[in-house]
Amino acid sequence: MTEGHDVQSLSDVDIHVYEAVASEAVEHGGAGLARLVRATGLDEDDVRASLTTLIEHGHVVPKGEGYALGPHTFEVEY
Repeated sequence: MTEGHDVQSLSDVDIHVYEAVASEAVEHGGAGLARLVRATGLDEDDVRASLTTLIEHGHVVPKGEGYALGPHTFEVEY
């Protein structure tokens, strides 16, 4: 996990997936892969790759069979 969670190191795709996780977390308490694919309009492989990056950086954490937001010090507007 990267200290400080530098969002500027993320790609546009990573930010798009992060925002989808945030939206799903607010609405449903977590985000499953199928919902994230639908919400982002990206290929499943791209979403999986982005989730791997987001998890490595601590922005997203696995939650049950889905994903939730990790600890963060910034806000996302959507």
